[in-house]
Amino acid sequence: MAFSPTLIVLFALHILSINAHSWVEQLTVIAPNGTFIGTPGYARGNVLRTPGFVDTMTYLIPPNSRQDVTSVLPVDNICRETQQDQAQTEGSPRLQANPGAAIALRYQENGHVTLPQNQPGKPPNRGFVYVYGTTQPKTDEKLLDIHGKWTQDGKGGDKRGVLLSKQNFDDGRCYQVNDQSISQTRQKEYAHNANQLMGADLWCQQDLRLPTNAPTGKPYTLYWVWDWPTKAGVDPTYPKGKQEIYTTCIDVDIVQAANNKLGVSPEYESNQDLNNAAIPSQFDALGKTVSSQQSSSVTSMPTAARETVTEWITVKTTQTIIGSPTGY
Repeated sequence: MAFSPTLIVLFALHILSINAHSWVEQLTVIAPNGTFIGTPGYARGNVLRTPGFVDTMTYLIPPNSRQDVTSVLPVDNICRETQQDQAQTEGSPRLQANPGAAIALRYQENGHVTLPQNQPGKPPNRGFVYVYGTTQPKTDEKLLDIHGKWTQDGKGGDKRGVLLSKQNFDDGRCYQVNDQSISQTRQKEYAHNANQLMGADLWCQQDLRLPTNAPTGKPYTLYWVWDWPTKAGVDPTYPKGKQEIYTTCIDVDIVQAANNKLGVSPEYESNQDLNNAAIPSQFDALGKTVSSQQSSSVTSMPTAARETVTEWITVKTTQTIIGSPTGY
């Protein structure tokens, strides 16, 4: 049987996603109707998932080599070595966006959502993803100076940055194609045409609003933090539990708006192509308090398990302040 070149590429991309961890693969500006527009942007030091890809993007805190995998230390950097400098790789430019723009950060679930049985002791929502923002990044930025410290009003921690977004890792729609029930259900409910970027999978996304007074003409730094702990006493490999945090460090070029309507708008267009559309519930919550941005649906586990999620998740909590994020 002969296969078309397109199908071969899509198959190769799917193989590359198996048994991988997650990071921000791509950023896109969202138009007022919820459609992705413009040229996509990428993380610092990005390596595209092309055939022959070798993973140099995964960054785990604490590292598996640490004897105590329940501890995060003050010396732990928030960015891996290849992302500590504000530098892009060829073919992976920064996203360009205007102050106050709505943007989508997209990442692969890689089975962490649709194959929950593979990771015993994980939270039903697959952990939380946070995005922090600043105009004053440091080369050797420490995780504990930011995560759980920076707040939406900019008054937390060392006051250099803000909390822009907090969402469930499972956005309620994303899936990796497999034969398990979560994936099968979502493939029917959120069907889309396979493309060269995602293949037949549907990537997860985190939609957020950049500060309205972010200064133009300079990069605005985003720190994406996925906090995904393992509960003690569930996985025999980690009887005391395991802290597991993954990060991606990103810069966005803030440019003068050519169209003032590119910010948040209630004009979301329904029945869009899922390959190029924001998630309606996240889009509707842009600019509101971080707690109201958070996804409410957790569908990766049975209802009984979902109801107990808040009893043991050990992720750090962050103060929520009313108001739009300011320019930090």
